Amino acid sequence: MAKTDDTFILQSMLPIDLGHHKIAEETRVGLIIVDEVNGFCTVGWGPLAPKTQNPQVTRMVAETAKLARYFDAKGWPIAAFLDTHEPGKPEHPYPPHCEAGTGQEELVDELKWLEDTTNALLIRKDCINGLIGSVDGETGKNRIIDWIVRNRLQSVIVVGICTDICVLQFVQSLLSARNHGMTGELVDIVVYEPGCATYDLPVDVACSLGLPKTAAHPQAAAHHMGLYLMASSGAIVVDRLDF
Repeated sequence: MAKTDDTFILQSMLPIDLGHHKIAEETRVGLIIVDEVNGFCTVGWGPLAPKTQNPQVTRMVAETAKLARYFDAKGWPIAAFLDTHEPGKPEHPYPPHCEAGTGQEELVDELKWLEDTTNALLIRKDCINGLIGSVDGETGKNRIIDWIVRNRLQSVIVVGICTDICVLQFVQSLLSARNHGMTGELVDIVVYEPGCATYDLPVDVACSLGLPKTAAHPQAAAHHMGLYLMASSGAIVVDRLDF
C-alpha cells in the first residue's frame, strides 16, 4: 500500500498489519469482486468515475483481473457484484450513477469475459451493501449466501471498489452473517488490499466544486480507514496471497 503523509499518521494511530495469507491446497476458496464497473472505474464514465487515470484504481483492476484469470483456470468459483440502478430512482447521497442501460453498470473491459465463463456468478445490486443487494425481494433468498453455501466455501477473497464504502459494508455484513451461522463452512474472509481502491476528492477540490467540506474524500486516508475498519471487525487484510 502506497504511503502518504496522511497514511503514515493514520498507520501510527490506527495500525494495519498487512502481511501474506496462504490458502491451503485443500481449502475451498471463492473470489468476490465488488462493483468493478465502468461507472466507478473507467475514466469519463459518469459522475462517480475517475476524471483522469487513477493509479490506485488501475492497480485494483489489474490485480483483480489477474486473480480472476487464476481462479477461472482452476475452476474455482467467482462472484461479481455489479452496481445497477433503476433510472430515475436516486441513491442518496450520491448523484445518479450506474443506471441500467447507460453502460456505467457493466463490468470494465478487463473483466467483461466473466460474462462468458460458467465459473462466475454475476449479481446486480441496487444498493451499497452487496449482502443486502443479494436478497431476492420475492423469495427472500440471498444469492451471495446461497453461492457460498452451495460451493461449501471455507474462505473467500474480496476485492473491489470502494474500499471504505461498498467493500467495507459488504465485508462487515458477511462477517456478521458468518458469526450468525448463515454461511455454512465459511471461516476466513480475506480482503486483498492491492485489489481494492476508492475515489479521490481532496477537500480543496470539493470546495472548488461548490461542495461542503464534509464531502471531502482523500483517497489514501479513506482507503486506509476502510481497511482498518474491516480488519478491526475480523477480516484478514493482506497485501500478498499464496496459493
